[in-house]
Amino acid sequence: MKPWRGVLVATALPWRDGQIDVDTYKDHVRWLTDNGCDGVVPNGSLGEYQVLSAAERETVMRAAVEAGAKVVMPGVAAYGALEARAWAEKAGEAGCQAVMLLPPTAYRADDEAVLAHYREVAKAGLPIVAYNNPYDTKVDLTPQMLAKLHGEGLIVAVKEFSGDVRRGYEIAELAPGLDLLVGADDVLLELLQAGAVGWIAGYPNALPHSCMELYRNRDPELYRLLHPLLRWDSKTEFVQAIKLSMDLAGRYGGPCRPPRLPLNETMTAAVVAATERAIKEGCR
Repeated sequence: MKPWRGVLVATALPWRDGQIDVDTYKDHVRWLTDNGCDGVVPNGSLGEYQVLSAAERETVMRAAVEAGAKVVMPGVAAYGALEARAWAEKAGEAGCQAVMLLPPTAYRADDEAVLAHYREVAKAGLPIVAYNNPYDTKVDLTPQMLAKLHGEGLIVAVKEFSGDVRRGYEIAELAPGLDLLVGADDVLLELLQAGAVGWIAGYPNALPHSCMELYRNRDPELYRLLHPLLRWDSKTEFVQAIKLSMDLAGRYGGPCRPPRLPLNETMTAAVVAATERAIKEGCR
């Protein structure tokens, strides 16, 4: 069993009066499962993990498990390896099947520091999916580095978010046993063509049925229809955009916790137009 494969949704987090609405979150996880999604990834960037207290972060992780998701693979990113390892250990205690791990987030680590970081978290004993997001972390998990991490048995897969779809082929050459997972919604078909075996996805939060159809059938026309939305996943305001689409699709997206502010008028109009068009065309 490789639970990190398939479509795992990086879940958005519902806030009411500045607090997590745990019941709504559980309902959302169940709804994603009912719509065919293979699992969820709580405490990722889309789940605003950076602004959660330790207690809130654990609550979210356990709520995803309690909601009955088939696979729960929480993000365990932290400033340092010791904290990340502690989160990975808590994930194991909660019954999660794997974890997703960024490089150190408070330090522009060199290769040796990156290796040491993953070695420490691997001691928790759960399979690790590396998360390559060089834009936010300023650390690029290159195909060469991924090959080193995989060669030591530290990672089983990578969520690839660099946007460079050519890397899929290079990763397959340098680390043929490493699973490639689509990390950005707007390069889905390109990375599937390059051999990806899963998708850590954002827009299924709003349109799960159509996103699952796209993943399974690789329909270029559906991809073209959804792409004005999917490309928001690679923008700074992706959390606000996806939550707005959720609201328009009849799901509770709601606000974000600061420092994220609502979209400006231009961005709001673009998301509304693209979402309404997709829904009018039958997306759900």
